[in-house]
Amino acid sequence: MLDVLYLAHDVADPAIRRRTLTLEAGGAKVTVAGFRRGADAPAASGVIELGLTKDGRFGQRIAAVAKAAVLLRRKLRGAKRPDIVIARNLEMLALANRANAIFGGDVPIVYECLDIHRLLLRKDFAGRTLRAAEQYLGRNVSLLVTSSPAFVENYFRPISRLKAPTLLLENQVIELTDSAAMQTARPRPPQPGEPWKIGWFGALRCRKSLTLLAEFTRAMDGKFEVVLRGRPAYSEFDDFDGFVENEPFMSFHGAYRNPEDLARIYDEVQFSWGIDFFEEGLNSSWLLPNRLYEGCRYNAVPIAMRGTETARFISAKHIGLVLDRAENSALAALLADMTPERYLQEFGKVAATGSQSWVFDRADCQRLVNRLAALRANDTHSASMQELSQTQSNKGGLL
Repeated sequence: MLDVLYLAHDVADPAIRRRTLTLEAGGAKVTVAGFRRGADAPAASGVIELGLTKDGRFGQRIAAVAKAAVLLRRKLRGAKRPDIVIARNLEMLALANRANAIFGGDVPIVYECLDIHRLLLRKDFAGRTLRAAEQYLGRNVSLLVTSSPAFVENYFRPISRLKAPTLLLENQVIELTDSAAMQTARPRPPQPGEPWKIGWFGALRCRKSLTLLAEFTRAMDGKFEVVLRGRPAYSEFDDFDGFVENEPFMSFHGAYRNPEDLARIYDEVQFSWGIDFFEEGLNSSWLLPNRLYEGCRYNAVPIAMRGTETARFISAKHIGLVLDRAENSALAALLADMTPERYLQEFGKVAATGSQSWVFDRADCQRLVNRLAALRANDTHSASMQELSQTQSNKGGLL
């Protein structure tokens, strides 16, 4: 059995639970250690807590990492020597190197980077310093894991230049049981007199999207409603809860469990909002978000912004709706003539892609763990390349 030490930037992040489920389903034993953000409970059980960090406070997080590095030996006392260490984001890569030293200096390190922080892309001294830190900390990385080819094309190859082989691991929905795989999403046009519903689910951090959707629904006078679910990044909004409460055609229903709640919550909407302006032109233009895979798995029609990786992705599959401009009038033009007939046509296109385009099943989990186990067998890049270069499934591969 592969023993994994997973270092998490936010132990309450649902993505940490999903990755833990993925690794365990593939046959690995996972120990999670990481930071807590606020009062949120850890997403996985048996977590080793390394301290408290604050969202949006980069300086405070650096100080917390430095403190955790000093205390890490004591925190990991009694923990079994792992076969590999996975570091989720740059700040945890620093602790992965420290953990490697504690366990003898020969534990393979996997760097999992699913977002490119805007500070890494700055051209000033701060940006150069962070990139230099990433290159230095990444010198011992055996494998880089990322979720979008645009991250590789726009950052890792031309700017970061990490030497490790790169594995594309998309944000697909985990389905581990036959009953989940057999679920099929039905068409759900609204009943006469009821509004069309757009679901904006997941990490809610985009103030521009919130404002745009509020203006749009008011302009459409209730013909469209927006349903919000997930974890708001309160640091990015002046008053998220108050704003939504004062919008007549918006509602927020809190967090949800992925994958357990997906069928239910997507069955309540016709469209999935796949747009994020949080780091417009940078990370938000390059990512392929969780909500894209969640929504398409249950045949919600995705809405993407032209010029982004998400728009290119759905256009290649001939599905979804693409917004030309981030304006209320453009969104109205895209959706104003929505009819049950047009909706059924768009629904059918998504359904025709099949669930396997959107899910990560138990066999995929086992393949992933096998790839990671290859790093344990021989901690050299050449051995990793040889193993990982074998026939890849269409659910991620060596880039």
